Amino acid sequence: MSETQLPQITLVRHGETAWSRSGQHTGRSDIPLTPAGEDAARTLAPRLAERTYAAVWSSPSSRAVTTCALAGFGAGRVIEPDLAEWDYGTYEGRTTKDILTERPGWRLFRDGCPGGEDAADVGARVDRVIARIRALDADLILFSSAHVLRVLAARWIGLPPEGGAVLVLGTASVSVLGYEHDRSEPVLRGWNG
Repeated sequence: MSETQLPQITLVRHGETAWSRSGQHTGRSDIPLTPAGEDAARTLAPRLAERTYAAVWSSPSSRAVTTCALAGFGAGRVIEPDLAEWDYGTYEGRTTKDILTERPGWRLFRDGCPGGEDAADVGARVDRVIARIRALDADLILFSSAHVLRVLAARWIGLPPEGGAVLVLGTASVSVLGYEHDRSEPVLRGWNG
């Protein structure tokens, strides 16, 4: 089987929000896209239309749902609760710089968040998503937020959830998971494009 016949999973990070622009941790707060974020989501449509997807999954957040709709996939969207962004607990709405003033040396992927999730919690959620992806064995497109998608990609290629720390994602970015020679070789086919 050729690489082009193997399923590909397209990951789309939502467009810009006021909090993504300011660097505030946005987990369960439902912050809408900015006008620039809406424009960026619309520009994704031609790129994403190059493939046909067996399923369209979105995080429950309005920022992911709106990005999905503006990119042309709103009609077929299914809300996937396990794609919800990391629960930042008491760090919700705070910047890393602010958190470091009270907790020097803190790292999200290593330390997690008081009153919220740690990397293992997010990893357990994305492992369920990956199991459903592999059961479908088809091209899929997923719309969500940065940190949960980073953990998903790390788990896809066999890294621990903390491995997502090295995979940065910009707003309105597109990444692709897939396989190299066969389904026993999961890879990142494209990242943060």
